Amino acid sequence: MHATVSNAATNADRAIEAGRNATDARNDRLFGWVLKACALLVLITLIGAALSTLWLGRDAFATFGWGFLTSDAWDPGNNQFGALVPVMGTITTAVIALIFAVPVSFGIALFLTEIAPGWLRGPVSSAIELLAGIPSIIYGMWGLFIFAPFVAEHIKPWLMNNFSADPPDGQVSWLVQHVPWIAKFFSSEYPFFGAGVLTAGLVLAVMIIPFISSVMREVFQTVPTRLKESAYALGSSTWEVVWDIVVPYTRTAVIGGIFLGLGRALGETMAVAFVLGNTFKFTPSILETGSSIASTIANQFGEAEGLQKSALMALAFLLFVVTFIVLLIARLMLRRLATKEGR
Repeated sequence: MHATVSNAATNADRAIEAGRNATDARNDRLFGWVLKACALLVLITLIGAALSTLWLGRDAFATFGWGFLTSDAWDPGNNQFGALVPVMGTITTAVIALIFAVPVSFGIALFLTEIAPGWLRGPVSSAIELLAGIPSIIYGMWGLFIFAPFVAEHIKPWLMNNFSADPPDGQVSWLVQHVPWIAKFFSSEYPFFGAGVLTAGLVLAVMIIPFISSVMREVFQTVPTRLKESAYALGSSTWEVVWDIVVPYTRTAVIGGIFLGLGRALGETMAVAFVLGNTFKFTPSILETGSSIASTIANQFGEAEGLQKSALMALAFLLFVVTFIVLLIARLMLRRLATKEGR
């Protein structure tokens, strides 16, 4: 009798456990489906946006063909459109932003993680986070009314005096006399006008510094303390610890943060529209005015009709393509680094 009761209790426990396992398995499947749906939703949205811009820009691609990518014309009155100037302006301003932002971000992140005293880390970190939260239109207004005049009065004349073939002071520098091709990048018809490609790149650099430095700071903090303390114990200096321990340990994540900032720079609209000049003249000079894809769309889409609207949507599709190429390059670089590290 006792054995029968014991067997019945065991069977009941097994039934309860089996029911619980079945419920857990069903919940796991449901949870997995929800996560998969979230991931697919992002992918579908991205593909849908890209295909929508391609479809709406089909008239421009059909009318101009490959010439749309190589033409610098942009004449709505005569229905002549080309993407060369906006694409080159987008890439150039983003590259200039990275050239200035990456070293500064690297220095900020290292200062906060390796050198700064505890009482200073909090205020500086808060200031960086505040910069990241400022709307882009505020950066644009600051760039137009404060930074652009500063560039026109100080930076641009100095660059033209030292690197231009037609300097404001009338004296061609020794460098330009011996390396004349460099003058192509620093010439300007308006030496005292502050807006231009360089100004837009510098404003973008200020905008992306908080993003890149925040990522770098977070990954630098993941370096095990024992590794750094061991290096210090062996007599290494702070620079040696940073260069031989911190940077190799976080190299992959640092590159990811840099490309995150690059993506932010490529898609910026309002700040660039304020200080870029919005002219469609192809020139290699970074001191001249120019245009970008995002600023062109923002400035002209409200009044665009017909082929002009199609050309703007084609530009939007090209921005997708440029961003995709940048992300693809980032993935390839990260994969190559992972291969070298033996992962």
